[in-house]
Amino acid sequence: MKVACGLNAVLVATTLATVLAGCSVGPDFHRPDIATGERYTRESLPQSTDATPVPGGAAQHWALGQEVSAQWWTAFNSPALNALVKEALHANPDVQAAQAALRQAQDLVAAQRGFFVPTLQASYAPSRQKNPVGTLAPTLSSGAPIYNLHTAQLSVGYSLDVFGGNRRAVEALLGQEEAQRFQLEATYLTLSTNVVVAAIQEAALRAQISATERMITLEQEQMQILNREVELGAIAASDATAQEVLLAQTMAQLPPLRKQLALQRDALSALLGRLPAQEPDPVFELSGFELPTELPLSLPARIVEQRPDVRAAQAQMQAASANVGVAIANMLPQISLQASLGGTATSFGQMFAAGNKFWTAGASLSQTVFAGGTLFHRERAAVDALDQAGAQYRGAVITAFQNVADTLHALEFDAQALKANADAEHSAQRSLAYAQKAHELGSVSYLALLNAEQTYQQAVINRVQAQASRYTDTAALFQALGGGWWNREPEEPAKR
Repeated sequence: MKVACGLNAVLVATTLATVLAGCSVGPDFHRPDIATGERYTRESLPQSTDATPVPGGAAQHWALGQEVSAQWWTAFNSPALNALVKEALHANPDVQAAQAALRQAQDLVAAQRGFFVPTLQASYAPSRQKNPVGTLAPTLSSGAPIYNLHTAQLSVGYSLDVFGGNRRAVEALLGQEEAQRFQLEATYLTLSTNVVVAAIQEAALRAQISATERMITLEQEQMQILNREVELGAIAASDATAQEVLLAQTMAQLPPLRKQLALQRDALSALLGRLPAQEPDPVFELSGFELPTELPLSLPARIVEQRPDVRAAQAQMQAASANVGVAIANMLPQISLQASLGGTATSFGQMFAAGNKFWTAGASLSQTVFAGGTLFHRERAAVDALDQAGAQYRGAVITAFQNVADTLHALEFDAQALKANADAEHSAQRSLAYAQKAHELGSVSYLALLNAEQTYQQAVINRVQAQASRYTDTAALFQALGGGWWNREPEEPAKR
């Protein structure tokens, strides 16, 4: 009867503490209100970019308020690229590490929630002892000096969360879990963007290498002509030397391009979670991509919801806010309840016989009176951390808007640059056609023809670089808008 009364008292106190814990000390988190405005740039954006009649030169239009696809990279209409992005999202080590970090954060939340329920411990302690009966009173009622002792005990302990310290601790860990969730989304977004950009850069490098090799062939032919003219005494040797310098300079451009291509292939392999010797089979050319022409443009008010880095910064701020409550609760009285039930006997089977059982029930209250200012300064440090997290959140919002504005400006001027370079290429092509016709008629030398074709090939390189910029900056826009993760169907939890 006494044991039952003691345990009932513990249950009543636990229920009362649960009711009292409905209110937690410390600030309740509210996301800061940041004025986002109605547009990303000071000046109004044109409804579409310039168009140029070359591959990758179509006009791009802004679709204000249109949703971003979760698989935005499919807008480039490259099946090989789609397959590599899919592989990277499943095999990249950074993704796997981010997934493990999220699982860890979830387990830490579950572990902290365990403090909401009583702790139950069971113990069994057998021993053989000898009592100094010549000095002390006998331990056993029989007076036997040597005996076996068996003790079994069941203990219950519970810390009352009167001021909500544990509730705030769980809230802080939930904030960390949310931050890890959005860091995983940021990893997905960064990885997919890097794969797209790597494929585009590979295609651009191949086009530049092809044009450079053609230039070298032309200059070598030109060098042979000049050498013959030097042998015939038609020109001075210095003229041939000047062409030799030009040929050497052009040839010097080829190894760095080939180096960049090799490094780009290695980087693409790494993004796929492969070793460099296991590089993927697809070879990318600019002709294998289609420039997206209908570009989604989220409303400015939506960016703070869509950007994974902003959402992660918001979650970190929420965790910092909860940690202020934890620090305050640690300065207040700590109340705990304890109860135990057990038995002890000289034989195992008699531990719970009449007269061998015992129980205890009690409570404790503790309050730190003086700790050299430790708890006070920890609370101040938590407030400082909250201020820091708030500043970082505002910085993340500013960066998000800057990224979108940068890509919008880039796409506008990329279109203008492609148009200018395409015009220069067309002019060089017409000049080459005139030179070819004039050479057929004998009015210009073959050397002049080679010069015209060399100019044309350089214009091709410039146009290729301008094309690649449009593709990569288009991918950057999708990234700046958040990548459409909110439109992806929920995935099953990663297996442990």
